[in-house]
Amino acid sequence: MSFDPADLPPAALEFLTARHLATLTTLRPDGSPHVTPVGFTWDADAGLARVICSGPSRKARNAAETKRAALCQVDGGRWLTLEGTVEVVSDPARVADAERRYAARYRQPRENPLRVVLEITVTTVLGRI
Repeated sequence: MSFDPADLPPAALEFLTARHLATLTTLRPDGSPHVTPVGFTWDADAGLARVICSGPSRKARNAAETKRAALCQVDGGRWLTLEGTVEVVSDPARVADAERRYAARYRQPRENPLRVVLEITVTTVLGRI
């Protein structure tokens, strides 16, 4: 089933704030998928999913090159996939905001002076809630 990212049902919003991990899929330079487990946060007001990571990581390099990403969160029979365009952001204020959001959902992230935030502007939401 598909959902409007700007008008997710309450069950979807609850699912996106519960403490679950997800997979992030980006595309390598050869077009093959690169899939990694990540924590992420959902900002319903902005329509953004945020993933913090190290700037030199493969996921950040892929995101910078292809500008597309998908997150998939699964819990038993419930799942949501968030797809969209991605921007790699190194602005300290936006990285700090993403760290604060991550800490609220998961735990305080470790120090990382090379941290960036992948901001995914979600255009498509698929799933079963």
